[in-house]
Amino acid sequence: MGKILDGKALANLLGENLKKKVKNLKAEGITPHFCVINIGDNPASKIYVRTKKRRAEKMGIIQDIYQMPADTKQQEALDLIDKLNANPNINGVMVQLPAPEQIDADELLERIDPNKDVDGLTPANIGRLWMEDHFIEPATAEGIIALLKHYEIPLKGKDVVVIGRSNIVGKPLAALMLEQNATVTIAHSETTNLAELTKRADIIVSATGEALLVKADMVKDGAVVVDVGINHLNGKLVGDVDFDAVKEKASYITPVPGGVGPLTVQFLMEAVVKLTRRQNGRK
Repeated sequence: MGKILDGKALANLLGENLKKKVKNLKAEGITPHFCVINIGDNPASKIYVRTKKRRAEKMGIIQDIYQMPADTKQQEALDLIDKLNANPNINGVMVQLPAPEQIDADELLERIDPNKDVDGLTPANIGRLWMEDHFIEPATAEGIIALLKHYEIPLKGKDVVVIGRSNIVGKPLAALMLEQNATVTIAHSETTNLAELTKRADIIVSATGEALLVKADMVKDGAVVVDVGINHLNGKLVGDVDFDAVKEKASYITPVPGGVGPLTVQFLMEAVVKLTRRQNGRK
């Protein structure tokens, strides 16, 4: 039976270390401060923004929430980003996604100052990621790498299949794993014969949002399985992986909830502190 990759425990451990970093910055008169722009009334987004706010308070970080109405115009959101970019007291800016249909989210992300880009999703920072010259990384991808390192699971030379090609998880995770000398295949909704790819993988990461996509017969004995999915099925919260069946074959597996999710929130906080330190000439 697979050992549990406990993301919640690691997030708490990292949180204690981050609190000390924030305390040290405050002793120098520097308080990390970031802003979240949330446009519209998406219930999941509002929950996520509040979750980040609670985590920020625990870390000693200031988080401002700019809640904009669902009918916000593109220029209004761009003007707000410009204002936050220009404020020297703001260390980080992020746009909560998804945004309403009249909003061009890509243009908003492109407008964020790369030096204040908490999500690591500006074109400049995505480019730096693929060039292995990055100072900020998307939180979920960085959290997964940290989780594997914490459990001493090597990536060098390993065959990795990442299911999902989003800019938030799949693509940046592939870049970070290539940096660790893994051999990476990115699969997605148009991939044919997905099981043929996953059955030979040493490590499988699923980030599709398709409940129970990864079945036990798609996983080889001893594989490491990381489940990024969060899905509601028959009143229960489940991942992309059929956890109960796959855990019998995997050497390590993340639960849902309690696996990757807590690390995503923690690494957003890590990003805010990293940007703050960088802006203030700290390594």
